[in-house]
Amino acid sequence: MSDTRNNANVQEQDVKQLLKVRREKLAVLQEAGKDPFQITKYNQTHHTNDAKNLYAVHEKEILGDRVAPSVEGLDEQQTRDVINTDYNERRAIMDASPINVSIAGRMMFKRVMGKASFCNIKDLKGNIQIYVARDAIGEEAYSDFKKSDIGDIYGVKGYVFRTKTGEISIHAVEMTMLTKSLQILPEKFHGLTDTDTRYRQRYVDLIMNDDTREVFIKRSKIIKEIRNFLAGRDFMEVETPTLVSNAGGAAARPFETHYNALDEDVKLRISLELYLKRLIVGGLERVYEIGRVYRNEGVDTRHNPEFTLMELYQAYTDYEGMMELTESMFRYLAETVCGTTLISYNGMELDFGKPFERLTMNDAIKKYADIDFDAVVTDEEAKAIAKEHHIEFEERHTKGDIINLFFEEYCEKNLIQPTFIMDHPLSISPLTKKKPGDPSKVERFELFINTWEMCNAYSELNDPIDQRERFAQQDANAEAGDDEAQHTDEDFLNSLEIGMPPTGGIGYGIDRLVMLLTDSQAIRDVLLFPTMKSLDK
Repeated sequence: MSDTRNNANVQEQDVKQLLKVRREKLAVLQEAGKDPFQITKYNQTHHTNDAKNLYAVHEKEILGDRVAPSVEGLDEQQTRDVINTDYNERRAIMDASPINVSIAGRMMFKRVMGKASFCNIKDLKGNIQIYVARDAIGEEAYSDFKKSDIGDIYGVKGYVFRTKTGEISIHAVEMTMLTKSLQILPEKFHGLTDTDTRYRQRYVDLIMNDDTREVFIKRSKIIKEIRNFLAGRDFMEVETPTLVSNAGGAAARPFETHYNALDEDVKLRISLELYLKRLIVGGLERVYEIGRVYRNEGVDTRHNPEFTLMELYQAYTDYEGMMELTESMFRYLAETVCGTTLISYNGMELDFGKPFERLTMNDAIKKYADIDFDAVVTDEEAKAIAKEHHIEFEERHTKGDIINLFFEEYCEKNLIQPTFIMDHPLSISPLTKKKPGDPSKVERFELFINTWEMCNAYSELNDPIDQRERFAQQDANAEAGDDEAQHTDEDFLNSLEIGMPPTGGIGYGIDRLVMLLTDSQAIRDVLLFPTMKSLDK
């Protein structure tokens, strides 16, 4: 134990000394009038991968199908001479028609060798090797470069060439330090592997782990393509309030705060639903919003209290229309973002190309639990069946709640391929139209993929009298101890009394969708800054 503590102390002292040296180097630059923090901009003409691709195309155009010379029958020295001569000839031809570039990025590697050195610069699109020669950039600039550190940000002007080993690189003619890094990056070979540090210091994670960077680039593309898809169907993107007096639209516990200016308690929204429906009432026939919502709940691999939700509402359609839209959108995203409708997640193949399976909730329970709840009439019968199957419930629960508990216990774990689960019990769907011919059920569906609920959709309830009755039941549930129950929203009821057309609506968990399409195992892996407990707690 003593040796371990001593080693830790030595390492801590070493780090402190290295950090001190970096600040001393900055002070030297500042005293010489070369303060990198005084530079306000840099003319970045290319990214690293753009420079590589541009050179490869140019090389093909200039050299064509030039064949390497034969070295058959030559000894080792002769072979080396022939290869060097061929390389020099190729280099001379390409240098006569140079591709000049100006890149900028973080230095991730440096090897100093006398009058010439190599480093590697990383930017948004990749990385490239830089050849830095004293005679090309000048003795003073070269001396400054040799004193630079891994993590420093540089601007590099030069021309692209191919080294003898075949690596496309940049021959620097000017090196400009744009930012001095005063901290030490993790050792490159091992990268940043500690998950807690990765989430808390995402900026370091993005620097060190290319896979992390690719996930968030892909996330941005997914959201962009969602917007493209909906624009093609004439949907209008809108924004609605985040601070609300009545947090409705979902079964969840809200965060509460106080608005000082109005001396009122307010809540952070838990869904986007009720305001978007008001816009349907106002005549905006197709609307959607992508935004943060906040639910005061636990954190696990699929839940974060702050997450991204998309809800959309379309007038003059129903939940069947929402099923068609959802299946089409998921297939479109797979094709445009992943290039295929066969998605691999955690080693399992998910087929977005085939028609999605459709099952009613009761049929799913019959299939996986061998219980027919359509034959169950009363709440007492349902509770008796729950006791037989060791399903825990509360006394206030109805048959509909019991059905949902059975579904969660027996069915969700079997829903791997895309499956629409339809026709939920009325008692667990307070904002949904009743199913014609069976008023105990509603026109609702949830899409399950990889056992996860991916979205929730309704034929929206637009009867203000029925809606008031259901809100009253939710108020009663809250009084009975349900802290996720919704509450009567008088202004929303007023909007329904003005008149809302028949409407289909749906909500999507964007983060789970990104997890699927990026093969990410936890929601924290697709949130740039996930919720973390403070280190001082």
